[in-house]
Amino acid sequence: MKTLIAAYSGVLRGERRPGCPSERSDGGSGLSWEGAWRWGTGSSILSALQDLFSVTWLNRSKVEKQLQVISVLQWVLSFLVLGVACTVILMYTFCTDCWLIAVLYFTWLVFDWNTPKKGGRRSQWVRNWAVWRYFRDYFPIQLVKTHNLLTTRNYIFGYHPHGIMGLGAFCNFSTEATEVSKKFPGIRPYLATLAGNFRMPVLREYLMSGGICPVNRDTIDYLLSKNGSGNAIIIVVGGAAESLSSMPGKNAVTLRNRKGFVKLALRHGADLVPTYSFGENEVYKQVIFEEGSWGRWVQKKFQKYIGFAPCIFHGRGLFSSDTWGLVPYSKPITTVVGEPITIPKLEHPTQQDIDLYHAMYMEALVKLFDKHKTSFGLPETEVLEVN
Repeated sequence: MKTLIAAYSGVLRGERRPGCPSERSDGGSGLSWEGAWRWGTGSSILSALQDLFSVTWLNRSKVEKQLQVISVLQWVLSFLVLGVACTVILMYTFCTDCWLIAVLYFTWLVFDWNTPKKGGRRSQWVRNWAVWRYFRDYFPIQLVKTHNLLTTRNYIFGYHPHGIMGLGAFCNFSTEATEVSKKFPGIRPYLATLAGNFRMPVLREYLMSGGICPVNRDTIDYLLSKNGSGNAIIIVVGGAAESLSSMPGKNAVTLRNRKGFVKLALRHGADLVPTYSFGENEVYKQVIFEEGSWGRWVQKKFQKYIGFAPCIFHGRGLFSSDTWGLVPYSKPITTVVGEPITIPKLEHPTQQDIDLYHAMYMEALVKLFDKHKTSFGLPETEVLEVN
């Protein structure tokens, strides 16, 4: 760029450069316009243009990396603050001249209140946004299929581990970034999350557009009994309790006493599918409070009465990986979908039935982990901790 400016200034001053004509075409002295044009459009300007297009802010790979960071950050911020922010804005709008907009949305909310319980409003357009491909490539995230799923059956995927935000679950099953619909044709995935999220204005619409639904009995009963076949409900079984032990280098799941999802599967005859995400715990670092500490006491109270446990965690900064921030670290996340376990339909399953299929599920999950762990950077000696 500096070369281009210097060249242009030299032309204006009539300076001579080696190899440039010194006489004007009209017979006077100085640099001719023809010579100036040849000089200005020659190697100097070509070199200047090369300098211009090689500057760092136009480097394609760096631009793509920043787009990836922004795409991830927008989802993190949406997950953390969109619901609260929109609630505050809606309340404030009631006190302004635009109160009618707030009234209309609130009226819509009342009439639409039960839509999330019926699977929501899935939007293929939203699920195919280009932003999700940047989201996928940031880590990167990939979905591994090990067995076909029949479209004549319904399924409950047990997703492990929770991590801090379940980023692999969101990318793989609430977007088409990893082509879940092509890998499992005819299967409609529904990622189940806290029902409280669907009481938040605007956030509820955003979540439903991706095929996300509340993780409660009414919703699951509807999807598995009144929505035909080919439904796959993804439940992050460990929930908030599992997120509290999420840390890099640790492969542990909260499952031993989580049997509700097995009971639901038996009542509807929905096959269970163990699913493990290698790398889910690697993308954030967390302050772990010891059992009995005041910090863990606060987390458990939140978990009991509100449904989630607040975590003190950090990732990298927006502009640098050497600083702290909310952007997760770019570590690979690989979600492996295991072999479905055929479940019979029992309207009133006994505790013995539940325990039997729960034990089968735990065994299948451990086998899935052991079979694939070395393929994704873990040593042969690594053991999945089941709590």
